[in-house]
Amino acid sequence: MTVREILKMGDPRLLRVAEPVREFGTPAMDALIADMFDTMHDANGAGLAAPQIGVNLQLVIFGFKDNGRYPDAPAVPQTVLINPVLTPLSDEKEEAFEGCLSVPGLRGSVPRFTRLRYEGVDQHGQRIVREVDGFHARVVQHEVDHLLGILYPMRIVDFSKFGYTQVMFPDLDPDDDD
Repeated sequence: MTVREILKMGDPRLLRVAEPVREFGTPAMDALIADMFDTMHDANGAGLAAPQIGVNLQLVIFGFKDNGRYPDAPAVPQTVLINPVLTPLSDEKEEAFEGCLSVPGLRGSVPRFTRLRYEGVDQHGQRIVREVDGFHARVVQHEVDHLLGILYPMRIVDFSKFGYTQVMFPDLDPDDDD
């Protein structure tokens, strides 16, 4: 379909709270989701939220078999998640470095819940309920934050763990962290 422009930190549209999706299985929704996957794959991302391409809807996509931006991360199933609700399954959090397609060239250490349940629907309105942990849980939390107008730097606790990817992680391919 089409690779869309990814909004960058500083664009006020990234700070909006997204609207719920009310129509499913429409040609427009199918085209939007196809464009989102094309955009995510083109940028070598692990996920993408509709607000990152200027669409103010509660829609996220994520998933990959392997990803050069996160070479040690396990595979995450390709998922379309609409109108998501996250429920932590414990109080345990873990800090790990994250990047974002809307915050190119930077990484920061962000605390996230280690285990959670996510619920929502797919593009056809079919219910999705999954319990996940580790990197999968981190990706979902990161993407759903976009629906709340939150970018990962807003979650950083220790700014000594925030900086340019090429400085902090010189072994990563610079083309994999735009």
